[in-house]
Amino acid sequence: MSPTPAIEFSNVSLRFIDAKGNATVALRNFSMSVARGEFVAIVGPTGCGKSTTLNMATGLLKPTVGEVRVMGQQVTEIDPRIGFVFQADAVFPWRTVLQNVAAGPQFRGASRKLAIEQAADWVQRVGLGKFGNHYPHQLSGGMRKRVALAQTFINKPEILLMDEPFSALDMQTRTLMQDELLQLWSGTGGSVVFVTHDLEEAIALADRVFVLSARPGTLKRVYDIDLPRPRVMSEVRYNEHFIELSRRIWADLREEAVLA
Repeated sequence: MSPTPAIEFSNVSLRFIDAKGNATVALRNFSMSVARGEFVAIVGPTGCGKSTTLNMATGLLKPTVGEVRVMGQQVTEIDPRIGFVFQADAVFPWRTVLQNVAAGPQFRGASRKLAIEQAADWVQRVGLGKFGNHYPHQLSGGMRKRVALAQTFINKPEILLMDEPFSALDMQTRTLMQDELLQLWSGTGGSVVFVTHDLEEAIALADRVFVLSARPGTLKRVYDIDLPRPRVMSEVRYNEHFIELSRRIWADLREEAVLA
């Protein structure tokens, strides 16, 4: 791994001012470092600033105090090396699956022919080879998430930011998508920051779990997840060490949830 972190927050605070002049502090003195190739999960009570961290990493929000760096450079604008997977489906309803996945390369200057060829490969990789000509309304929720993953990975992001991407899925589909994500990520060498309300999801996916306090969010504790890889989501949850980690992290998280 490179000694320069993929993402680094240094004593970051963020304050919002509403139309009436009232101030709300979303984050306070927050620091976090994500190594290149590392998978990090962020958990915390509702409203603690989890999603805010992702928006600052992309440059959509600027810290009131402190500094955010991506690949060693201070964030001043949206970095094309970053991919973002949202909770809601970010697909074009008037485009087919193949056209949706090809959109990224086309927006970045690739010819239509090349973009379609690359998209066909990624549609196949995420298990939608028979659905390339279907439209989003013809797909299940899990299939649309596969489209979202293909849309993101086709652009070869060095950093992947994910904001509760699987929260709307049923448990079976969610488990399949978690496995899919790990398989795709393992072949890229990229860094992932994954925001979730699901503690078990965080432990099963990540190398480290960052626990945020109740608002104003600050870093309460960092847990190293020393479970071996590769991980199979349907099996890792029954590992004794996984269960022990769940108990320890939940004890921290429960305190903050009560405060929130």
